[in-house]
Amino acid sequence: MTRITVVGGGLAGSEAALQLAARGFEVTLREMRPVVPTEAHRSDRLAEVVCSNSFKSMSPTHASGLLKEEMKRLGCLLIPIGEECRVEAGTALAIDRDRFAEAVTARVAATPGIRVERGEVTSLPDGPAILATGPLTSEPFARALTEFLGLDRMYFYDSTAPIVSAESIDHERVFAANRRDAGDGHYLNCPFTREEYEAFVQALLDAEQYPLHEFEKATFFESCMPVDDLARRGPRTLAFGPMRPIGLIDPRTGRRPYAVVQLRPENREATAYNLVGFQNRLRHGDQTRVLRMIPGLEHAEFYRLGRVHRNTYLDSPRILDAFLAVRKEPRLALAGQITGLEGYVEAIATGMLAARFLAERLRGETSTVPPPDTALGALLRFVSAYEGKEYRPTNVNFGLFPALEDRRRKGRERNEAFVSRARESLTRWLEDPAAPAPAADPPAGGPEDRDPLSTGTR
Repeated sequence: MTRITVVGGGLAGSEAALQLAARGFEVTLREMRPVVPTEAHRSDRLAEVVCSNSFKSMSPTHASGLLKEEMKRLGCLLIPIGEECRVEAGTALAIDRDRFAEAVTARVAATPGIRVERGEVTSLPDGPAILATGPLTSEPFARALTEFLGLDRMYFYDSTAPIVSAESIDHERVFAANRRDAGDGHYLNCPFTREEYEAFVQALLDAEQYPLHEFEKATFFESCMPVDDLARRGPRTLAFGPMRPIGLIDPRTGRRPYAVVQLRPENREATAYNLVGFQNRLRHGDQTRVLRMIPGLEHAEFYRLGRVHRNTYLDSPRILDAFLAVRKEPRLALAGQITGLEGYVEAIATGMLAARFLAERLRGETSTVPPPDTALGALLRFVSAYEGKEYRPTNVNFGLFPALEDRRRKGRERNEAFVSRARESLTRWLEDPAAPAPAADPPAGGPEDRDPLSTGTR
């Protein structure tokens, strides 16, 4: 049986290795940690989640909820593990990151056919391989890959949010509630008056930031924009962004606060909380001082402070086909955030799909991509056929889907229509993968004759 190399033991690489082994292939999973650490990881465990602990919404009318539903229908292996490690966070699939990494590492170790090798990979592997080195790809491997592909490397900055000890939160000042009472379990909410909010924003503006390299443009993925940079966009930006109080009523006053900071449980025991949306690049002394201005966090003890790190991704539409294979060297496939798909679930999805397609290729079987009006198909279409002005990382969203026939639908009704159409389309594809997919223009108006997207088969 052919041995396949998977480079990178993150979410995409772990899913890919497990999928390949389940299909009877021998797999060598290469992970450089702990021999070579990264600036964001804390351990040597596989599938370590380093930023938020949220896999986003489980709601069936949310694009992320639809994506997870489709992945489970295709036999995804990591999402069920995430559900087993779930912590209560309303409608979001938030996980206990330590339990999750331990569970995935144990699952990989117990799977026949997978051999884990530790140490840095500095050149492209021989034979069939899935490259899932993630946004923190090491310099030597990034250089080897981009030189082989003939690309200039692309990047954006990502940032992590602080984590606070539950014992240090003043529970007399915070209140437990989800927005609009959605879902089970509760976030903790730190309520601001207008005066407290304005003083807090001014403190953010006055605090000193860690500088970026002079030769690099400060390009952030929009949903991970540091709060200290958001504050510079205007005095009310945070109140309409991560501090928006919509759907929250303070039970002690019976009124909606002027602004809030939400705290999400980090683990099942709720011994630690993540400051939702509060990634930042403040120097640690100033950061601690400013964050302790948040009502309820006056005596906060932080397990982790916010920080910024550089993420690497490639101009995938120039190099990948719809099966995540490198056009000039189809024995190689890419998966995970290095493809320019941002998000944990998206990374797992590409690991699952890359393994499926590569296994079919090696067995001489015909591959077909999920239809473009499904969440999985929309992601593949974006990563392989995007023709916009600038390829930038994105999460799954309904804007990637082909337009609905009835464009008058709005809001929840529109989302429900996207979901209903996607479910029916995926069912037809699973029953008959060779059936013609519905027509769809390439993203941003690209050429319709680009193979293999035009046929959906290989």
